[in-house]
Amino acid sequence: MKHSKLKLLAIAGAAVACGTFVAAPAVAAVDGPAVTWKFNVWGKKRAFTADVEAWKKHVEAETNGKFKIKIYYGDQLGGKKQNLDNIKAGVFEASKVCWAYHAGKNKAMTVLNLPFLPIKNFDMQRKVAQTIHENPIAAGEIKKKWNVFAFSSSNLPQYEFLGRGKPPKKLEDYKGMTVRALGGMAGAMRALGASIATMTATEVYQAIDRGAADAVSFPSTYAHSAYKIDEVATWFTSNMSPGTNDCPNVISLAAWGKLPEQYKKLMYQAREKGYAALKAAYSAKDKVNLPKWRKNLTEIKYSDAELARFQAVGGQPVYDKWVAKHKGEFDAQGLLDAVLAAAK
Repeated sequence: MKHSKLKLLAIAGAAVACGTFVAAPAVAAVDGPAVTWKFNVWGKKRAFTADVEAWKKHVEAETNGKFKIKIYYGDQLGGKKQNLDNIKAGVFEASKVCWAYHAGKNKAMTVLNLPFLPIKNFDMQRKVAQTIHENPIAAGEIKKKWNVFAFSSSNLPQYEFLGRGKPPKKLEDYKGMTVRALGGMAGAMRALGASIATMTATEVYQAIDRGAADAVSFPSTYAHSAYKIDEVATWFTSNMSPGTNDCPNVISLAAWGKLPEQYKKLMYQAREKGYAALKAAYSAKDKVNLPKWRKNLTEIKYSDAELARFQAVGGQPVYDKWVAKHKGEFDAQGLLDAVLAAAK
């Protein structure tokens, strides 16, 4: 025994002398069972996915790999329009969902997609989205239909347009154009006389490249570059800001219910890191994209008078139509009022 101890000491001493050592296994800051969640998302890794990537890093580091989040890019586990169906069926535990991709499946949440909502910054947008995500009407609808809840928003930036051909320097120039617009923004653009193409994000490049669409609205600026629209466009708007779409991270209530409390606490910590990561990622893309676009594309800035005119035809009238459409199904006016109150 004495010789064995001396031998071990000698080996340890030699390792130190050589500048090498074998680290002890890491101790998890948060202990718990082995859990693996599958998260489905369309497209590739980009600013839009920075929040979920931050979640993954945080929970796996804190549990020493016991709680894993596996992110499946490119719709690997199912198409974007079937994410709610697939979560309900237990195919995966969580995913990103854009309400506008399947508005009929979750009508109350689409209030967040209305154009020209008075949301001034990233933090206010988070507050407004969370208000509706937790509203009994909206949250109750997706719980009842899909057994899910909206854990956090992707906080998409304001949308702008990129397009090819004659730049629409006046609002009247949109008349007769075919534009990709979703949600309430589609209603606003219809008010300008545009034809609406409701294709998903991954379909847009070909549509612009082949002339099937004249312009595309995306969260500016990250999404246009993520889908390479800036490579085929000739002009861009920089201050139209017609609104955005709510694309939350949705989690199965069944999967959430099985998490131990210490893992739920970790997820709430991860949520904060996710929002910080999104804010930084969107800002970083703007700093790269805007100078490049201003060099290579025609920039369109509308006057205050033009923007006020756009809001007059594409704001309140679209709100009124949305309320009238849904008032027989739920308190649509109450939801709209909740959004406007949260934005103050």
